[in-house]
Amino acid sequence: MKVFVAGPRAVSILNKQVKERLSNIINNNFTVLVGDANGVDKQVQKFLHSLNYRNVKVYATNGRARNNIGQWEVEKVEVEPHKKGFDYYAAKDIEMAKNADYGFMIWNGQSKGTLNNIINLAKLNKKVLVYFIPAKQFYTIKDVDDIQMMINTDNAPVVAKLHELMHNSEQLKLF
Repeated sequence: MKVFVAGPRAVSILNKQVKERLSNIINNNFTVLVGDANGVDKQVQKFLHSLNYRNVKVYATNGRARNNIGQWEVEKVEVEPHKKGFDYYAAKDIEMAKNADYGFMIWNGQSKGTLNNIINLAKLNKKVLVYFIPAKQFYTIKDVDDIQMMINTDNAPVVAKLHELMHNSEQLKLF
């Protein structure tokens, strides 16, 4: 089994609950597909490396990994030179979503990239476990409609941001 693990660059600490879920992935010897960005990608890499876990593939745009803490195999994702910004980095996320059996997303309720990953995995009929930081809770997403479950929070700015992201999600590209 291959699990696509990701989250925002703005999140630089993995809490106990997230580390426990990562430990479950390790105990099942699942292949971890992770990106090379700072933030959650880098923290996941540090955690896996601290446990000498080897069943990891780091996805990097054009094969140049910004972070590869465990010196794992790098999956090179070719991206056309004209792509910039979000589209440039989203290309490797799309490949991870396609190649994964499941997703595990750590989401702060603000990251467009992480929401895009959740939507893409759901559209590909792949289950996603989301640790939704504002609610300090896990959600299992099976389809795009399940994403609405996560807005059951008293945090009005988070709810407004989620609605805005969901409204704009049609602009986020799957393929």
